[in-house]
Amino acid sequence: MTAASGIIYVNNRKEDNTMVKSMNAAIAGLKAHQTRLDVLGNNIANVNTWGYKSRTTNFQDSLYSSIISGQSGRATTGALGGINTSQLGYGAIVSSISTNFSASNGQYTGNGLDCMIEGGGFFIVGPYGAPINNADGDNTNGINLVTNDSTTGVYLSRVGIFSPDANGYLVDDSGNYVYGYALGEPDENGVAPALVEQGLQPIRVPVDPDTDEPYRIQTWRIGSDGTVTGVDENSENHYIGKIAIASVENPNGLEQMNGYYYKVGRNAGRCYGMESTAAVGTVKSNFLEMSNTDLAFDFATMITTQRGYQANTKIITVTDEILEQLVNMKR
Repeated sequence: MTAASGIIYVNNRKEDNTMVKSMNAAIAGLKAHQTRLDVLGNNIANVNTWGYKSRTTNFQDSLYSSIISGQSGRATTGALGGINTSQLGYGAIVSSISTNFSASNGQYTGNGLDCMIEGGGFFIVGPYGAPINNADGDNTNGINLVTNDSTTGVYLSRVGIFSPDANGYLVDDSGNYVYGYALGEPDENGVAPALVEQGLQPIRVPVDPDTDEPYRIQTWRIGSDGTVTGVDENSENHYIGKIAIASVENPNGLEQMNGYYYKVGRNAGRCYGMESTAAVGTVKSNFLEMSNTDLAFDFATMITTQRGYQANTKIITVTDEILEQLVNMKR
């Protein structure tokens, strides 16, 4: 029998002689439960945050070591039969933190430019002139928002706090331009115009040919299909644009950014900007989406997490007492 660095060899079989495996497992459990408490704390802190999507912490077993290796056995004279593998685990770790992207209820604001999406889609916002692949797609089937596993410079959002800026562009409350489709002129019967084949672009109030400045819109309205209309100071109606909705194949592949913005991550799959549909989502004006944090669920989970944390601390205490007894054997 030889020993080195806590490893002993008995009959040429390696065995771990470390006496604090239970403490290491408990420490791993403490870290995992602390992470879950951090996620729960963030959920509860954002219970009144517009468009917030709650997170769930998922645990998995940590690394396992084999105490006894399994053998199949031999059915010959004098031989032994099969032996099952005996393994020892080293606690729990966080396997993933998943986001619940289910739609939440809306809260009435009374502002015609406040809007939410009823469905799983996202608003498309970003800086002016973001390099969207308008040539890679069309208004019907959608325009690809991803190039070479990276975003085209736009962000996705579930919060529609929109307003016009001084240049007549529709922007959100952080100054990002709202992307959508330009609309042509209505026909002589006032029927809504068709989309202009120019792809996604920042939505802007049409320019008055007499002044070369955007019309001064006094009253705004956003339809369920995302069409933005307005009435100017001369009581004339204008079709301003149509808000685009982003369809994301794997929403959990999105990367959360500051505020309520998401960036298309490498595992988000196909992401297209398109017109509002029942499948992707419809626009509801005068409302903002509330947080989907479930306080009852999070409080119940917090209690079980606290108990799990306490149980792991108890393992550390008991292991410490055993080590103390071992040290006192010499006295």
